[in-house]
Amino acid sequence: MKSGVASFVAWCAVVMVVLLVAAETTAAANCNPLELSPCLGAIMGSGQPSAECCQKLKEQVPCFCTYLKDPTLRQFIDSPNAKKVAAACGLQQPSC
Repeated sequence: MKSGVASFVAWCAVVMVVLLVAAETTAAANCNPLELSPCLGAIMGSGQPSAECCQKLKEQVPCFCTYLKDPTLRQFIDSPNAKKVAAACGLQQPSC
């Protein structure tokens, strides 16, 4: 009986590791600045961010440091309006 429990625990540990690796791979694969298009209006200064914008921002948080390293994207991520939009969505500027 003890070996059955040990096998089950080992199996669960393997499944957890696989799920964590898959989650990290999926998160990295979603770094697409075009996903932030629902935020364009708010970042350009016309109103508050939508719920969809805030959701997309939260999904893209792991990507912000990569975006900040890109001179083309940095101007949008690091602008005063982008910071206001992020703050309105409850996010803080990343420390990269």
